[in-house]
Amino acid sequence: MSIDERFDDLAASLGGFYRTWTVYLGLELGLLPRIRDAGSDGIALAELASAAGCLAEPVEVWARLADSVEVIVYDGERARPIDDVMTVLLSDDRPEFLGGQFVSTIVSSLDYERLAEFFRTGRTIPERPARFHRAIEAVTAQDIAVFFQEALAQLPDLAAELAEGGRVLDVACGGGRWLIAVARRFPDTALVGVEYEPDSVGRALRHVSEAGLADRIEIDNRDPTDLPYGASFDLVYFQDALHEIPDPVGALRSAWSCVKPRGRLVVLDWCLPSSIDESRSLHGAMLWGIQLDELYQGTRMWDHAGYGALFDSAGVPGPETVDLPSGATVFVVRRAA
Repeated sequence: MSIDERFDDLAASLGGFYRTWTVYLGLELGLLPRIRDAGSDGIALAELASAAGCLAEPVEVWARLADSVEVIVYDGERARPIDDVMTVLLSDDRPEFLGGQFVSTIVSSLDYERLAEFFRTGRTIPERPARFHRAIEAVTAQDIAVFFQEALAQLPDLAAELAEGGRVLDVACGGGRWLIAVARRFPDTALVGVEYEPDSVGRALRHVSEAGLADRIEIDNRDPTDLPYGASFDLVYFQDALHEIPDPVGALRSAWSCVKPRGRLVVLDWCLPSSIDESRSLHGAMLWGIQLDELYQGTRMWDHAGYGALFDSAGVPGPETVDLPSGATVFVVRRAA
């Protein structure tokens, strides 16, 4: 690149920073859903601001910024949706959904006041606030879509077994959204969610109750390394969660002890690139950015080999590895009869 090309390339990264905040504010304030719902006729800015409970001037500045970074179309009077942008940012039932990633990226960055100090001292952030756990729940909408649309397509026998019923355990279940989705898709299943973070436990209980599924879904506030259920579950599952647990080896070992004969342990997660060439991509950049946040909070992600080493350290048989179109990976171990 010439110096001018390099300047433009790096300046685009600054624009990306403001674009990320534009999307976050559009989601957090409900501006983007209202613009989508207005359809091709659009919505007047005064009406948009009033409906969102916001002041007119900052909403107009937001609209001009959102138009400049191609999130919406704004002609000076009305804001109109860009359909494919709205699909990616708002359709949380699709593997392409990125709205939750924008929310979690911004919310995570609000904790970065001492990030430079961490580089020098190794002192991690002592505790993530409740807003962080709520933001992570937004991310899991994409993971749920990946599980149903990609993982089950690669594991049709698992889908068939879930359709027949059985007991399911979700370890580090967060707000319980995956449990609710499974209960609705497979009405003969009985489910247990284990969660150790207090705010997430409260949200999971509330979501399950609001879904009218408290008779089929139990939420257990418990350390994931201490699961006292015995070999009683047909499926034990970690959804983008194993790397968030302080003791992933202990959690994996404990989870394996809960798998009944012919049952399965399934881990869905996103693996780090295993080479420099793999890292030199947009997907690689996003994963290494997430890894920096993980290290700052005292956890970490791994590449394929690293996940294999976790199973080995936990005394769990080597998993079948299934790479999915979205970039996620599913690790599957079936207990013998």
